[in-house]
Amino acid sequence: MPTQGPPGPRPAFADDLAAARREAFALLARGVADRRSPFHTPTLATVGADGGPRARTVVLRGFAAEERCLRLHTDARSAKVAELARESRAELHLYDAARQVQLRLRGRATLHQTDAVADAAWAASRPFSRQIYSAQPAPGLPVPAPPPAPRDPEAGRADFAVVQLRFDRLEWLWLCAAGHRRALFTWEPEAMTWLAP
Repeated sequence: MPTQGPPGPRPAFADDLAAARREAFALLARGVADRRSPFHTPTLATVGADGGPRARTVVLRGFAAEERCLRLHTDARSAKVAELARESRAELHLYDAARQVQLRLRGRATLHQTDAVADAAWAASRPFSRQIYSAQPAPGLPVPAPPPAPRDPEAGRADFAVVQLRFDRLEWLWLCAAGHRRALFTWEPEAMTWLAP
């Protein structure tokens, strides 16, 4: 993978921890707003029932910077929901190849299915997004052939769930030929420090 720095002046986040944290938060916000952003589809890692790691691509649906809370939508019947119900600790991995920035966010997830959080997320979802939750059978079950695409955008509400991940640790890595930068931000306790790349 190339590690060329951007042309022009060196960005502030290369040598300023607070600027690096602002850049990370701006990229998260862009990941929600821009479907073409690489941060729109991060990888969520959970702990499986057997104690092993489980990772899958998800869609970043919301980011509340003040609360450090990310919102994801999922099928309540999925393995990730059962895994997070057993062990709420999770990590989200995001990488933007064009910007050569990697983020790893660690925190605890809360699940919402029949509450105001889920109701608001469902109401804000487009019909195309809603209809996937009416798929039968449940995600991950063996089938003799690919099932037909679901068509009813309202039938899946009972199987729709929201995952909110409140992170208390953010690790930021920027790749640059002139010198990589890596930083760690924590909130419990609150601290920020450079790390060796």
